[in-house]
Amino acid sequence: MAISVLDLEELPRDVISRDFVGEKHGGVGACVLYVDAKPGDGPRLHRHPYAEILIVLEGTSTFTDGATTIEVGPGHMAVVDAGQAHGFVNRGQSILRQIDIHLSPRFITEWLE
Repeated sequence: MAISVLDLEELPRDVISRDFVGEKHGGVGACVLYVDAKPGDGPRLHRHPYAEILIVLEGTSTFTDGATTIEVGPGHMAVVDAGQAHGFVNRGQSILRQIDIHLSPRFITEWLE
């Protein structure tokens, strides 16, 4: 069968997410993070040499490009261009659930702060 099914609990855990790394799963051309961020949690300013799509499922994510911020709630998504500085934080009172899709088979991150 050409369809693989994965249990999220089996994916490696990072600080605020479970991470699917495409290159470790047959060379899939994307990485997917299943984010569960507590209030106040989120990655500091960084960038990637590829585009990233961030989809908010629950809670409110406050995105920044280093100069401005925007709040994004459930049912909305943000698209970050390749090379664009960005970060986000959960400014709400409950868990932030978000799916982040990196358009690359592996993570490449340059931390800016």
